[in-house]
Amino acid sequence: MGKKGKKEKKGRGAEKTAAKMEKKVSKRSRKEEEDLEALIAHFQTLDAKRTQIVETPCPPPSPRLNASLSVHPEKDELILFGGEYFNGQKTFLYNELYVYNIRKDAWTKVDIPSPPPRRCAHQAVVVPQGGGQLWVFGGEFASPSGEQFYHYKDLWVLHLATKTWEQVKDYIYYNDVYAFNLDTFTWSKLSPSGTGPTPRSGCQMSVTPQGGIVIYGGYSKQRVKKDVDKGTRHSDMFLLKPEDGREDKWVWTRMNPSGVKPTPRSGFSVAMAPNHQTLFFGGVCDEEEEESLAGEFFNDLYFYDATRNRWFEGQLKGPKSEKKKRRRGRREEPEGGSKLACGGAGTQAPVEVVKEVVTEDGTVVTIKQVLSAPGSAGQPQSEDEDSLEEAGSPTPGPCPRSNAMLAVKHGVLYVYGGMFEAGDRQVTLSDLHCLDLHRMEAWKALVEMDPKTQEWLEETDSEEDSEEVEGAEGGDEDEDEDSGEESGAED
Repeated sequence: MGKKGKKEKKGRGAEKTAAKMEKKVSKRSRKEEEDLEALIAHFQTLDAKRTQIVETPCPPPSPRLNASLSVHPEKDELILFGGEYFNGQKTFLYNELYVYNIRKDAWTKVDIPSPPPRRCAHQAVVVPQGGGQLWVFGGEFASPSGEQFYHYKDLWVLHLATKTWEQVKDYIYYNDVYAFNLDTFTWSKLSPSGTGPTPRSGCQMSVTPQGGIVIYGGYSKQRVKKDVDKGTRHSDMFLLKPEDGREDKWVWTRMNPSGVKPTPRSGFSVAMAPNHQTLFFGGVCDEEEEESLAGEFFNDLYFYDATRNRWFEGQLKGPKSEKKKRRRGRREEPEGGSKLACGGAGTQAPVEVVKEVVTEDGTVVTIKQVLSAPGSAGQPQSEDEDSLEEAGSPTPGPCPRSNAMLAVKHGVLYVYGGMFEAGDRQVTLSDLHCLDLHRMEAWKALVEMDPKTQEWLEETDSEEDSEEVEGAEGGDEDEDEDSGEESGAED
């Protein structure tokens, strides 16, 4: 009896210990969230000092990723909002608004009163209503140490005609499928029939010419054993469309497009290309092992044609001056009459361009860029085409990266920023490139960046409280002057 009583007492003691630990962890989580909310409130107090709209010509924005790059519905402008930057020690969050004038090749920083709080990884979309509106939903705020996160579920609209921000508070946020009515400012839940995508993050969405929505890819984790998770890169595709033409009834359909689809990856970027095609750029393929995580970055282009339900790999033809036209059937064979077994004389293997830069602290950053052999420009070659074009040498463009910002205007693709990794170092980019999607000849660099100029600080075990405020500040120069010693972060 005595031993049994001791066992029961010991068991109750373990339960009490577990309950205390759970209570302690819960209390710490609440404390961390409260700390982040206090930090966000502090920055909103600084933002409240803005009382007028100020438009200032400026150099290109500082390096960042997970921002949003949107096309103005009426003007030849690109709109950049938010984003994040990590220098090895601290994470910087932004709620800055930049406008890029395509024709003038000029940047303008637009300070507007009462903007959304600093954030990254938000969703943004532009609509033409009311002279143009930029809608911003959700996103993430991180502490300067990068160890605490706050996830937004708020909805904002920037009225482009009047340059005013407005928060829309009448909404419901879940992880199901919802539609938002732009006229009534209300959400409605969709209950599609059929089998849709499994739960995931980071999937990409695009609209089909028929009014459906294509969901592609994403990432998720599954528990394989105790304390061990396995990541899955999804490459499946689904179509969500109105059933029988009804707007109140939707259906999921799994799609199996033909053609060459992107290799499994995450962090890729998407934009709508001409002819109702969806364009995918870059991304990273993470190879996970128990003790390490290595990523292969990409800078390739893929097109999805919803009308044909087919993938095409986007390849550059090379500069027009280097092309040679030859009539079909009049192509000269190599001397001696021999024929090449694979691809013919015009076939070229992929070219790997390797560039090494040395930073001020002696770190060697190696940038590898794999350039595909010239070929299709995202369109199938017609069988009755009169001429064949031999492409010239591939032209370097954006280096491989993930989480870049894309926008298409007048058939020109613009790629801004993103990131890649070199060992333990994360390089955040601020370059801007463009590509004529009709010609598919060569990339053009509008803003160049040398990675060795980016600051990178080694991690430290602890940071002062003042640096916590300084790191997430985002580096607004005006705010730095107003907040005195509390700020000082660089943009």
